Amino acid sequence: EKDLEDLIARNILDVLFEDGSLMPVFRERQFQPEADVLALDKKGKLVIFELKRGTAGVDAVHQALRYAQDAGQWSYETLQSKYRQYVEEKDADLLKAHKEAFGLERKLDAGEVNSKQQLLIIGSAADNSLIEAVDYWKTAGLSIDFLPYRIYELNGEQYFEFFALPYDKHSNPGDAKGVLFDTNRSYYEEGIWYMMENSRVAAWGDAKRFVEHIGPGDIVFFSHKWTGLVAAGRVRRGNVVSLEGENAKYRDVEFITPIPARDQMEIAAMPFGRVPEITGRKFYWAATIKKPYLSRDEAENLANKLRAHLEEST
Repeated sequence: EKDLEDLIARNILDVLFEDGSLMPVFRERQFQPEADVLALDKKGKLVIFELKRGTAGVDAVHQALRYAQDAGQWSYETLQSKYRQYVEEKDADLLKAHKEAFGLERKLDAGEVNSKQQLLIIGSAADNSLIEAVDYWKTAGLSIDFLPYRIYELNGEQYFEFFALPYDKHSNPGDAKGVLFDTNRSYYEEGIWYMMENSRVAAWGDAKRFVEHIGPGDIVFFSHKWTGLVAAGRVRRGNVVSLEGENAKYRDVEFITPIPARDQMEIAAMPFGRVPEITGRKFYWAATIKKPYLSRDEAENLANKLRAHLEEST
């Protein structure tokens, strides 16, 4: 169950909810009777994940309902305290982090956080008693849903298949897409220049795994914190490469827009606010990859607009 929890927590923003991003605020502590993962949506609703391995049965729903009942009574101060434990920063401001994560014009009021709750139980697709129990409470009007998973074994290898809501809206991983990719400015100030000068998209530290999420033909938009979109490039054929001697990975790209240079007084960039106007999409800005992905046509359109904007600015 711990492996399943780790898998969900690592991918909650990156894969499982690409059209309805969530901000993780807490994970279960060992030997503590509490929900496995807690997250906030854009409006401050608390989403409570309860993860069940194997056949959990109806008792798992009763346990999750108790967790949801307790969470519904938490004050903002309680939730902020849990968030500070999660990020391991004693002065972390949950409202500020939420505003930045979702690109909001204003911070939520404390009273808007946790005013509503939603319970999501993740369990085996073969656990009929668990599914029936969730369906019962859902029909009774409770904000609860069931997210199934399956585990396969093929040629001695195990594969995990997860179905997130909505089940039918995830793009085909083989299709070319547009990806807003962070330059890792907070982690490595020189990262942007490494990428611009070597025609690469790269990530460092724990974020390096996100390079695996982009493939040949994708258009990558380089998102520079506090600045905007500074360039776009098409990913070249080839595999992900690990940087020798550094905790980093990269892919090669061919730039399709002007690129910034170190000696510029100010980096030309398209403001973040223009991106939703052009794409009609709202993004979760706090992640390395700013979900949702763009379709090929959306990416080409944004690249054309970015190119024109940068040419006009330089």
